[in-house]
Amino acid sequence: MSEKSQQPVSQTRSFATICLIEVWERFGFYGMQALIVYFMVQRLGFEDKRATLVWSAAAALIYVSPAIGGWVGDRILGTKRTMTLGAIILSIGYGLMTIPTSDTWFLFYSLGVIVVGNGLFKPNAGNIVRMIYHGDDAKIDSAFTIYYMAVNVGSTVSMLLSPVIKEVLSKKYGTDIGWHGAFSVSCVGLLIGLAQYFVMQHTLKLYGSEPDKKPLNLTNLFVVLLMSAVTVVISAYILNYESLARLFVYGAILVILGIFIYLIANSDHKEKAGLIVALILTVQTVFFFVFYQQMSTSLALFALRNVDANFYLFGHKLWTWQPAQFMALNPIWIMLLSPLLAWLYNWVHKKNINFPIAVKFMLGFVVVALGFFIFGFAGEYAVNGKTSSWIMIWGYGAYSLGELLVSGLGLAMIARYAPARMAGFMMGAYFVASGSSQYLGGIVANFASVPKNLTDPLQSLPIYTDLFTKLGIAAVVCTLISLALLPKMNKLTQEHQAHN
Repeated sequence: MSEKSQQPVSQTRSFATICLIEVWERFGFYGMQALIVYFMVQRLGFEDKRATLVWSAAAALIYVSPAIGGWVGDRILGTKRTMTLGAIILSIGYGLMTIPTSDTWFLFYSLGVIVVGNGLFKPNAGNIVRMIYHGDDAKIDSAFTIYYMAVNVGSTVSMLLSPVIKEVLSKKYGTDIGWHGAFSVSCVGLLIGLAQYFVMQHTLKLYGSEPDKKPLNLTNLFVVLLMSAVTVVISAYILNYESLARLFVYGAILVILGIFIYLIANSDHKEKAGLIVALILTVQTVFFFVFYQQMSTSLALFALRNVDANFYLFGHKLWTWQPAQFMALNPIWIMLLSPLLAWLYNWVHKKNINFPIAVKFMLGFVVVALGFFIFGFAGEYAVNGKTSSWIMIWGYGAYSLGELLVSGLGLAMIARYAPARMAGFMMGAYFVASGSSQYLGGIVANFASVPKNLTDPLQSLPIYTDLFTKLGIAAVVCTLISLALLPKMNKLTQEHQAHN
């Protein structure tokens, strides 16, 4: 054994290894997400409704698959091995997206590969962060907030870069090369992330599940790969048939709810209160992700049709963006706000001021409501059906703060309240809930579907602003429900802390 591998590794270095591969994984995912709905509408000729539901079904599958991936990491291959395999499969999925074809089934199979890769990667990366800071409540909220900020570095760069590459290549080589050349950015990002991880993986020597400590079982690996191939095929069919997608999503919600109820009913007394808190906060997360899914559906199409792509300040033009680049405002705000929130969490902890996660979730809904009301007021600042780009900046700012307070702490919530013996599964269950709600978000987004023959911004603008105003009202209702539940949540949290 080398001297380097015998030296103790700090938590910070171990944490940095996971953060860096997550940066590149998110680089790949969001580079693809920035373009996928536009690709289906503009390149494949899908109607708004079909494009929105196909992507929302894909997003649901991408978030649901970690429920199985977490179990594979806990029990079959090991947390680190499963995470690595997931990253490799993701790079293959993004590689398929680079092949210039307009065949719909090829797209669905490529998305199916991405579903499998994400399912194996995502819960196990989060679970390793939990292992690194397990038992340290003072650091866990701030660690997951910084983790959330770090992964948004990758998404910001790719969301700004992919649309530009698409435009440049389209003008020079045609639209086929333009679209698929832009998707290649995602594949390259994953390959860089994997190379970085293999160089730094020694920093994670102390962390992992039981199978990580044993030699790789090739039979188990073969079974996982076989089931992965089957999942790719099933995913492609779900994406192609809307009725299958709805059946899958509603079934997933019922299964996860049933498992939660079973776990609560059969858990030890000291685990019960924490599981009930986790269930209530997970249900609140479901509502949040309905709002979140608007970013890549209704808000993306709103930016395409009703937002002035030019940024002006005091009458002077600063720059011009592609419509897809407005989605980058979300990770940009996440990076600006995350350090402030992490500092605030540590500061209030030192002052012995306790803000439970339930309170942070409630405040998250408050600012999400504010964000959608800003989008809803866009019509008041529109000229010839095009609203100011600054509306998008401030709307995304409020929306992103809400995301940090809810989604950004979702994994921290599971890490804090889930018993260690079921941590991997609970991470997966959290992703199932958030994924299912993203499909519901696609259904909501379709209330603002614009017919193919409607191209006048003056006619499409009120369709979008009406939906955004209603979403703002819905977020206010979620806030009031969260407020009503606070006393019960505080009592359960105190009971959980007393036993743990």
